[in-house]
Amino acid sequence: MQDEKRNQIIKHAAEKLAQGYLDFPVPMYGDAMHLPSREAVIEIIRDCQKLLFPVYYGNKDLLKLPGEQYSALLMEHIHEKLSCQIAMTMEDTQENIQKAKQISDRFIEHLPDIQAMLVKDLQANFDGDPAAYSMQEVIFSYPGLFAIFIYRIAHELYLQKVAMIPRIMTEYAHSQTGIDINPGATIGEYFFIDHGTGIVIGETTIIGNNVKMYQGATLGALSPAGQPCNPAERRHPKIGNNVTIYAGATLLGGATEIGDNAVIGGNAFLTSSVDADTTVSIKKPEMRFRGKSR
Repeated sequence: MQDEKRNQIIKHAAEKLAQGYLDFPVPMYGDAMHLPSREAVIEIIRDCQKLLFPVYYGNKDLLKLPGEQYSALLMEHIHEKLSCQIAMTMEDTQENIQKAKQISDRFIEHLPDIQAMLVKDLQANFDGDPAAYSMQEVIFSYPGLFAIFIYRIAHELYLQKVAMIPRIMTEYAHSQTGIDINPGATIGEYFFIDHGTGIVIGETTIIGNNVKMYQGATLGALSPAGQPCNPAERRHPKIGNNVTIYAGATLLGGATEIGDNAVIGGNAFLTSSVDADTTVSIKKPEMRFRGKSR
């Protein structure tokens, strides 16, 4: 009797869920949808790690090959996987399959430029942290460099208007490090993230060269207050060169521009611009001490 009742409960709930699939505003059930594989995208990230930091993440046997042969082998592997996943974001046509391969061609072509940027980011993370005893330590263990590495490869795909995959990449970095960098952000060279947990960098943010950011800092957008966003407008701050943004600082809005050489102190809250060569800090809070009552 209990089994019969349970079967009725399951049948009734299954009917409601099936109807719910149909009522969703996006496709929710069936095999007609082309969707990239999150697992495959993460594999591409790991392959790019092996390619760009080979002695740290690469296969020891493959590293016996000459550098050109090793990198060519991995790039062919990445190209094949990436083309397949990009094609899954588009309608299933022969034209789109070719387009996906062309996008992967351009991605591979730009990998040396990404490598050059990451060399400068590595130097910035080593130079910026007195607790870093070697660059090897930074490559192996620093979440900031890992998040920047994933951002750099995702940003290249974002520029080529690839759907879903750039965001899957940066959200994987977010899940692993607590650092949330939108792939659409524009970030200059020699970028340093210290500690990193809780950092947020929005889609239309522009960051110059030699910028330092500390944990909990936010470069975000003001709430649209029910108004539709204009995608052509910058919604996030613009940061100049040689700027330092300390822990917990919050900078909001596309009209907020931070001039070169500025320092934004911890826990500052800004929705307006700051001139170059300016230090912003919140007023020192008043401390109260109370002795133990007897």
